[in-house]
Amino acid sequence: MRLGHTVPVTHRFGAVDVHYPPAGGARAALVVSSSTRFDDLVEERTAWRDTVADYQPGQFYLRELPALAAVLATTSPVDLLIVDGYVDLDPAGTPGLGAHVRDATGLPVIGVAKTEFHAATHAVPVLRGTATTKPLFVTAAGYDLADAAALVTAMAGPYRFPDALKRVDSLARGRD
Repeated sequence: MRLGHTVPVTHRFGAVDVHYPPAGGARAALVVSSSTRFDDLVEERTAWRDTVADYQPGQFYLRELPALAAVLATTSPVDLLIVDGYVDLDPAGTPGLGAHVRDATGLPVIGVAKTEFHAATHAVPVLRGTATTKPLFVTAAGYDLADAAALVTAMAGPYRFPDALKRVDSLARGRD
């Protein structure tokens, strides 16, 4: 390496989702981008789990975390992770899926929820797309909440739900 030569830093930003087919099991998916706009997906991964924990109200993360860990284990580390859901469920910090993902991975996590949760009064509503009046609800851990809302607002795609999140959902459902 020459003196004064700067090695470029490569950032990796991921979005994950999990689908539970009616026949059982779980398919987790990950898309990776080098941009927080997620306008250049550089990698797509899926992982299958034959068995999953039964759904337990208030403990959804017990069902979701093993599948997410499986897909994250298939690739190089990411610098930030976006999950489908809430990071925390209320202003007091009751952990949602994203908080458990943060605890398990140490990564900054942004939660993007499609539906409003009554106790999550701290979530930032984000309107995307010109034809929608229905917001997404953004929460975060390890990442400034206002910056997280701005990131989600700026994500690629003309519609309410960003293109990368549509793609990872499609992969999780096996519609590649």
